[in-house]
Amino acid sequence: MKVRFILNNREVEVDVDPREILLDTLRYRFGLKSVKRGCERGECGTCTVLINDKPVYSCMVLTVQVEGQRITTVEGLVNDDLFKKIIVSFAEKGAIQCGFCTPGFILTAYALYRIKDKPSIEDILKALEGNLCRCTGYKKIVDALTSIRS
Repeated sequence: MKVRFILNNREVEVDVDPREILLDTLRYRFGLKSVKRGCERGECGTCTVLINDKPVYSCMVLTVQVEGQRITTVEGLVNDDLFKKIIVSFAEKGAIQCGFCTPGFILTAYALYRIKDKPSIEDILKALEGNLCRCTGYKKIVDALTSIRS
């Protein structure tokens, strides 16, 4: 089945099995390595992408469901100023350890900061729910995101 969507600001078309999940399409058909396989149950956030600017677990979405939608991955934000601020803050605050969960946290934070210039700590914690990290214990991630507010 042919599916058309906008991927990282570029219109694409791909022929997929109707049962193929978006995670597999993005990672294996388009080579986007920031989209990672984690729990495969929509609980860990490693496969997070933005669909129409909202964070979504790509393991829970069939590719056919994104017909006509706008999909953004970390690779699509490398020239974005807000993305750069978030990445620098993560690096400066030591919020990146193994890096496995980082794309999901980055995209979730990016989506939050697009709708709120100065989110509260409560906003940040609420936005990050569902993104799991085994290395930093979240404190450094929250520190990184609250420092963007300054």
